[in-house]
Amino acid sequence: MGHTSLEKIIALQKKTPHIRNLCILAHVDHGKTTLADCLVASNGIISSRLAGKLRYLDSREDEQIRGITMKSSAISLHYTTGNEYLINLIDSPGHVDFSSEVSTAVRLCDGAIVVVDAVEGVCPQTQVVLRQAWLENIRPVLVINKIDRLIVELKLTSQEAYTHLQKILEQVNAVTGSLFTSKVLEERAEKDAEAQSSCTENGSGDQVYDWSAGLEETDDSDLYFSPDRGNVVFASAIDGWGFSIHQFAEMYSQKMGIRSSVLLKTLWGDFYLNAKAKKIMKGAQSKGKKPLFVQLVLDNIWSMYDAVVTRRDKEKVEKMVTSLGLKVMSRDLRHSDPKVLLSAICSQWLPVSQAVLSMVCEKLPSPAEISAERVEKLMSVGARRFDSLPEQTQELKKAFLDCSADETAPVIVFVSKMFAVDSKALPQNKQRPLTQEEIAQRREQARQRHAERQAANQSAETLKGTELNMLPTALSVKTAVEEDNKEHFVAFARVYSGVLRKGQKVFVLGPKYDPSLLPEGCSAADVLPSVPHMACCTVDSLYLLMGRELEELDEVPTGNVLGIGGMEEFILKSATISTSPSCPPFTPLNFEATPIVRVAVEPKHPSEMPKLVRGMRLLNQADPCAEVFAKIEISASKPIIPFRETVIRPPKVDMVNEDMGKQQKVAVIHQVKEEQTKYPEGVQVDSTGLVTLTTPNKMATVGVRAIPLPEEVTRLLEDNVELIRTMEQFSLFVWEDKTLDINQKILENIQEFKVKLESNLQGRKWRGAVERIWAFGPRRCGPNILLNSVEGYRRPSVWQCLEREKETEKAEIRDFDNSIASGFQLATLSGPMCEELLMGVCFSVETWDMKLSAPLAQQDSIDEDSRAAEPNIDNQNESSDTHETNTSSASSNRSRSGAEAAGSSVDCYGPFSGQLIAAMKEACRYAFQAKPQRLMAAMYTCEIMATAEVLGRVYAVLSKREGRVLQEEMKEGTDMFIIKAVLPVAESFGFADEIRKRTSGLASPQLVFSHWEVISSDPFWVPTTEEEYLHFGEKADSSNQALKYMNAVRRRKGLYVEEKIVEHAEKQRTLSKNK
Repeated sequence: MGHTSLEKIIALQKKTPHIRNLCILAHVDHGKTTLADCLVASNGIISSRLAGKLRYLDSREDEQIRGITMKSSAISLHYTTGNEYLINLIDSPGHVDFSSEVSTAVRLCDGAIVVVDAVEGVCPQTQVVLRQAWLENIRPVLVINKIDRLIVELKLTSQEAYTHLQKILEQVNAVTGSLFTSKVLEERAEKDAEAQSSCTENGSGDQVYDWSAGLEETDDSDLYFSPDRGNVVFASAIDGWGFSIHQFAEMYSQKMGIRSSVLLKTLWGDFYLNAKAKKIMKGAQSKGKKPLFVQLVLDNIWSMYDAVVTRRDKEKVEKMVTSLGLKVMSRDLRHSDPKVLLSAICSQWLPVSQAVLSMVCEKLPSPAEISAERVEKLMSVGARRFDSLPEQTQELKKAFLDCSADETAPVIVFVSKMFAVDSKALPQNKQRPLTQEEIAQRREQARQRHAERQAANQSAETLKGTELNMLPTALSVKTAVEEDNKEHFVAFARVYSGVLRKGQKVFVLGPKYDPSLLPEGCSAADVLPSVPHMACCTVDSLYLLMGRELEELDEVPTGNVLGIGGMEEFILKSATISTSPSCPPFTPLNFEATPIVRVAVEPKHPSEMPKLVRGMRLLNQADPCAEVFAKIEISASKPIIPFRETVIRPPKVDMVNEDMGKQQKVAVIHQVKEEQTKYPEGVQVDSTGLVTLTTPNKMATVGVRAIPLPEEVTRLLEDNVELIRTMEQFSLFVWEDKTLDINQKILENIQEFKVKLESNLQGRKWRGAVERIWAFGPRRCGPNILLNSVEGYRRPSVWQCLEREKETEKAEIRDFDNSIASGFQLATLSGPMCEELLMGVCFSVETWDMKLSAPLAQQDSIDEDSRAAEPNIDNQNESSDTHETNTSSASSNRSRSGAEAAGSSVDCYGPFSGQLIAAMKEACRYAFQAKPQRLMAAMYTCEIMATAEVLGRVYAVLSKREGRVLQEEMKEGTDMFIIKAVLPVAESFGFADEIRKRTSGLASPQLVFSHWEVISSDPFWVPTTEEEYLHFGEKADSSNQALKYMNAVRRRKGLYVEEKIVEHAEKQRTLSKNK
């Protein structure tokens, strides 16, 4: 097919039913970009000979150097099969480090091509992309690529290859099946819960639920991949061939006289051809016959490879070419590389682009076929259900489903990311071919300049004048060059409804925008009051994305993928654009990988700080390399590895696995000394770990105990951060005497969360603990708990949102209640070991005594009255209030009076609320130190594919870096092993390079953040028993991993590190003494 003109693509953009938006998804190195090259070559954009070598959609220089895709890029293709189709193709990365790019691509598409390597099969990232496609409700089709490797590398027979391909299909379908099952069972569980509640209300007896019933009733036949359904293509993109069963069914129906519909059903499966009866019969495997797929399809491809690549039999090749009716150039027949001839034959006989694009057009939906379920999912942000959205917002669902390009239809566009484009690449800055008149005009101007230059050379005075005249020109040229070098941002977007036009006024809605806050019946043309997370702007320019190039457009109808210029001021990363302010922001993108490592960056020359700040802003917006944008020398810190701090139950065995109770301590003196210096004056610690601390002005005493939370509870708190945040928000509204409507579904989730907490916090010490929760921390929604164990103090529960229907007596809040919570928040935000966040710790406040004198209490009321009379409060009171963090206005009014009373008295220690916050923080820290402390390290799951020869070296690298192997299995039909391990993030830097070097490139790891894990060794450990002395020696100088991590963090943060520069040194012997 020849090169498609821009006018043709613009015409096709208006035919929504004939548009296909799709992305290519796969594991790294499974052949996505090579397949994309073949599809691009079918439109004449690149030569078919360069397909697979050029990697056209890898437009960045670093992508070409590294040989992997790092940024998703789009291109529009034209394909004709009876009807004309416009295919908006997005190529996405496969490496786990760039998985966020996959999320941005998947959101804009209606379908996906999932590519699987025929040798490696389903890999970790294949499962991830299938899950992402499932979560976004887009329909996938399958391409099994690199089938040539089964012939050339593994040297399988056609029968063995058929069995191998069947297994790969089963693996892919197993992943899809597990996603489907979990969804059905979730829905079933919800229905059963509703049915159970209705039964309880009706007073009926117990019922037994059959969990399999939901699976049996639901039709899942359309979900799975099967060649006879036409949603699987077998291909070798590097050799340029690919086919679906449909093509061979058409081919053989003419030759054999069997209907194509019959062949379509029997070509894949346990069928064989009975030559005598001339019938297709079932039971090929039981009768030892060749399956039809092997006999009619694979044998032909195998014999082609045998003749062209293995034997290089020219006569047989010529015979095959003639029988297939192909035309092969003589230079290809004479070429020394057999792959060139193979590609020339196969790309004519079974062109991969035709097989893939025809499957895409038949099996993937158009933008007009978007499902109602997907629309509701896109419009329901966060905790809100579609039913709870305002009426005008719900009416927009019709615009989505109609996918109309009428003038009246509201424009709805979603921007999934911002990408940087060099100003030279913009269409308006491109050099265009000159016309004959312009060439003649430039020739005349050049002649004039030449004549002026000759005249200038004759006279010195003229020369000076020319220099003066040329100076402004030089300055303007320099300014123009600087302007040219500027980076521009283009928004990567898709139109879901209406027609987006150049110069049109639209609303830009941020991810936190709430449509219910806006007055009815307003448009983008009106002057609106400032609404949070909403901006009004004019569309600057629209672009058609063509891989490495951009083409300018005047308008883009619904259903198309496009680029929007001039949005960098209004959009940070992603946004929703609409002409209707009642449009909700789309659901945030599903990111599979969690970022865990930070880096501190500073310029080498402080004067260049503004340039670095601008560079960082651009980096935050587009995510490319900081050095590229900053254009200055920067010094980046070593990666900042996060840790967490926790407490554990006292260990029962020592460092040499001996029972603690039965041993005699020999180093008691050291321990007594340590314990004496551990706590300062005024801090009392009893044997059970209860820490009692008094404020400096002796007016309040706080008693706190630290208790380790069970692992399940910590995980539960981490998973339900959003629910805890909603509960905190509700409590804040109650304190301010406002109301907050919470969705019924969220209330059910909060109730379920509470029940799970109660079930996990069992035992005598946790009795009634869930009802006594005072706060969560840090940042009011973290994995630590503050418990109210103060006798006689009953404060409002954090579960107020669940109790609002019940008539409960109003609980009173004591003065300075918020100061206790703020002290807890500060303590959990930075632990005593190395100022990192705490995790999995429960602080129980057991005593809280206040000794405020009567005159001070009287002063409270006077201050309160004077506050009402005088709106201007003095600076001292203002400064005292700043000590209270995250307080609501109502609660602070209740507690502020006490703070002012104490502050107004002559007190050299500052405001009382501040003293109480500091006392609570210190009490929590000492309570933490009274228990066995441990560091928690962030852990990566590491998946490595390696051959048997290098397995030992992989294990060596893992053990050297504190890794732990979880599982090792061999991939059937290959010599590859899959190793699953966990590795600390702190040890992961340079891990991939080291493993590649040690294994000569035969193994490459995929690292994804998994969980937090307690480091078992105590960072403060010293030998105390006889056995430990015997094992570790008196110095105990074997490396303590936890201490090493802790000291590294403390050193980075500028905290005190207890270490000797020279330990056990001896006098140096000089050379003169040796003589």
